[in-house]
Amino acid sequence: MLAADKLQLQSTLKQQATALKEKEFNLHHNNFMTVGTQAAVLAGLDVTMFIEFQPPANEEWPFVIIPRVLKFVYYVCITSAFCANMLVVSQTTILSVLGASLALRGPDGSMMTATDGLYLERAMVFRSFGMGLILTIASVVSVVWLHLHWEASLTCCILALGTLMKMRQTYLRIVKKFDFDESLTVDFQDIFDGPAAIQAIPVRRIISQGLRGMGVSSGSDSSGDGDKKRRISTKGSHDADMELNDEEIALVRRQRMLNGQQSRFQTV
Repeated sequence: MLAADKLQLQSTLKQQATALKEKEFNLHHNNFMTVGTQAAVLAGLDVTMFIEFQPPANEEWPFVIIPRVLKFVYYVCITSAFCANMLVVSQTTILSVLGASLALRGPDGSMMTATDGLYLERAMVFRSFGMGLILTIASVVSVVWLHLHWEASLTCCILALGTLMKMRQTYLRIVKKFDFDESLTVDFQDIFDGPAAIQAIPVRRIISQGLRGMGVSSGSDSSGDGDKKRRISTKGSHDADMELNDEEIALVRRQRMLNGQQSRFQTV
């Protein structure tokens, strides 16, 4: 009876821990979908800026080297921004598809593996997304000098650089506000790998322990007639095989107390 209650308790604990881990998985999945959508929008903007931009001829400048340098900086920045945003889109798509597939269709413990994998990959995704934002604004800084007079170009350049600085300050402020110690996060590893971990018990061992717990053992007749007989064993050494450790017994008793309290509340 205790062995059956132990297995039931272990199954319940592991099922509830998996459900809690699923909430964290959905959080990371939704974050990746949000970042991927924004990166796709920025990638479309970068393509438009690359195709629709018509720079003036180099002959209109007193020094030909100036427009050539500005065009070089602009096209390098806008192309790099497009590649960074497309990298974010591809990463978020692959992580969402493969992560969900592993969590739902993988072996035992795959929910934890998929969730931890998404959490570790988020740094690379966010870094690529931030790089795409910075390069997009950098391309604006270079393109204003190609189209506008120096007064308007200087003003727009100051605004763009001020936006970059404000973005950096905002990022540092928000990260500092929501920062926490990673060692204090909730971990379910003790439930999956600790004393409550489900272990396979052979059926033959369960039957053998049950029979010995009742004092019944199987044997063959030594008189030579070949007939099998059951006998009652008076030895008590086999009782040690059915004993549970103190922690497992405490878990079973706690589960029984909770079930009893719930039954009384339902009766009232």
